[in-house]
Amino acid sequence: MARKDDDRTRQSAEGLPAKLSAIVGENLRNLRRKHGLSLEQLAHISGVSRAMLGQIETGKSAPTINLLGRIAEALKVSVAGLIANPGSGGTVIIPRDRATIVASSEGGFVCRALFPWGDPQSVEIYEVTIGPRHDEVFAPLPSGCKKNLAVVSGDLEVTIGEDSPARLRHGDAILFNADTTHRFLNLGDDDAKAFLVLTSFEGTHSRGRQV
Repeated sequence: MARKDDDRTRQSAEGLPAKLSAIVGENLRNLRRKHGLSLEQLAHISGVSRAMLGQIETGKSAPTINLLGRIAEALKVSVAGLIANPGSGGTVIIPRDRATIVASSEGGFVCRALFPWGDPQSVEIYEVTIGPRHDEVFAPLPSGCKKNLAVVSGDLEVTIGEDSPARLRHGDAILFNADTTHRFLNLGDDDAKAFLVLTSFEGTHSRGRQV
């Protein structure tokens, strides 16, 4: 069942939320001005309320995966580019306890980024945990974006656009164009786990998301 993205909250590993919120806010403000857009205009294009955009720009609110994706699409950048922190590069080790974690629906859907958030990526890999009976809905991504979901444990139902639902179990995988609304439903009474790979053909549009 679809929910209002503006009501969701993002959770990150300890010590990261304030830093990431500040980076996203600064990047959003700079990109919006670069495109010559007012908050009202960006709100109209992205479908994210002016009030929420203002809170994100000032670092008072941390956006969710879906919210980041909608804003990034409106500004014609990748999600990774929207939260990029200049100066990173080369070989990067991402300790498990310091990885960026993005959650929505009070923890019903949780993504752990397996790549550094500081650099735009043409390929983004996430470890995904979906709570019991949880149904997560994703807005369409820009044309050319694909998602590849590989189930590690649990029983998932994946629906892409108007297609019939596909049921996936341990070891199953699905690759699909992510430019239409899609949803992941955990059919079981325990957490379901999967790896999610997001790709974009030019490396300029990606989501996370969230994925």
